Formats: sequence, structure tokens, C-alpha cells
Amino acid sequence: MGRIEMEAGAEPRNGERRRGIDRVIMLLEALLKHRAPMRVGDIARMINAPRSTTYEIVNSLLEAEMLENVGTEGYVYFGRAMHLFGWAYSHHNAHYRRIIETLDKMAAETGETVQLCGLRGNKYVVLDCRDSPGPFRISSDVGVEVPIPWTASGRLLVGHMSEEALRTFIPAGDYKLPDGRTIAPDEFFTDVALARRQGFSETAALADRFTWCMAAPIRDGHGAVNRTLCFVLPVDTPEARRSELLALLRERAGGLSLVGS
Repeated sequence: MGRIEMEAGAEPRNGERRRGIDRVIMLLEALLKHRAPMRVGDIARMINAPRSTTYEIVNSLLEAEMLENVGTEGYVYFGRAMHLFGWAYSHHNAHYRRIIETLDKMAAETGETVQLCGLRGNKYVVLDCRDSPGPFRISSDVGVEVPIPWTASGRLLVGHMSEEALRTFIPAGDYKLPDGRTIAPDEFFTDVALARRQGFSETAALADRFTWCMAAPIRDGHGAVNRTLCFVLPVDTPEARRSELLALLRERAGGLSLVGS
């Protein structure tokens, strides 16, 4: 596994080494958010770390095959060891295996886009997805962070929080939709309360004017909603079809919950 040579002018080693673990996490997060190979110097700037420290970390991760060289221009990206870590998690976590099997089955049964969703910090992410095979495909990139108010799932995932906590938790700019419309925070808080009471959430034409989203909670062993199961449908899906899919969604999400809803 080739090492990356330090650029001319790179800083010498210093007290930053004691923060090595934090730097590793920040580096991996930077690559995940960028979603493409990066040069080491660019990574150093993105995580605000000395180039010498970044090169040292990158070379250690290259040796461990957690990163790999991409091309001949000094770019790096996730390596095959990362795939093995993900494989181990998905194949040896019995609950997650059940979730994946459910995604596969629901997509095959319905022909619709099915997603597993959750939170990362104060953002919503798609954790896994099965896209519709139809001509009108709707999908979201796995791992891309999206403002919580844009989503049906977000309304369920923050259902345990008070309005006061939500005002602090969600950045003010996250209420502005991609097309320039703005969701009033009080309207969002009302939606969160409704989702909590009824045990599901539906939104239409928020992040995308062409989509209707519905989500149902997957509860952990303490009853908390830490994941959701979702359908992403064309916005003009007939009401009878939506009702049918919502019933299926709630049934399957309830079956995946570790405690009763």
C-alpha cells in the first residue's frame, strides 16, 4: 500500500499528535460528507488540521487499508477494510439483518422506493434504500445529511423533544426548503406533535415538489424512535394506494420495533 509523501512546506510534528483519534474521526467524516476522493492537503484544510498531522494519519489508514490511493494525483478515499467493517455490522447484527430483509421484501412486493432513515447529529440521513424499479424513480443518496424539517421521518425522530429543545437543536436556516419556501417553526412543531400522537408522519412536496413521503417509527428496546421505515412516492399517487402503503409500512415498522408502539 503506497504512502503519500508530504508536500513541501508541511509543518513538523507537534502537540497535535495527542489529538490523533479526534483527527481520524474528523478525516473520515470529511470524506463521507465530500462523497468523493480528496487530496490530503484539501482534507487538512477541511478539518483544520496541520498537513503533517493529516499526512501521518492518512498513511496509517492507508497501511490499514481503511483508505486507498485513487489515481496518481495524491487522492485518497475509503478502502476495502471499510467495506469489511460495514459487512461485519450488517451481517452480525441480527436486528439490522431483519431490517435489510424487510427493505428487500417491501420493495419487491410494492415496486416502490423504500428507505431506512435516522439522525446524524441534528440532520436527517437515509441509512439504506431500495429504489423503485419503475420509470419514475425517486431516491435519496445514502448518508447525505438533510435538514430535519424537510422530511416526514424527521418529525418522528425528534418526537421525544420539547419545543424549547427543538428550537435549540434545529438551526434556523434548516426551515428553508430548496425551492426558497420556508416552513414556519411553529408549523413544524405542530407536525411533530401530530406525528407523535398518530404514530406515523406524511409530507408532500417539501424537499422535492414531486414526492409524497410517509414514515413509521422503529422503536428500540427503551421505546425510543431511533430509526424510521419510509416510502417515497410520486406526489400524485392515488389516496387509496397511499392508504394501502401506509398500513403496510406501519405493520412492518411495528414488526421491527423491539418494544410495542
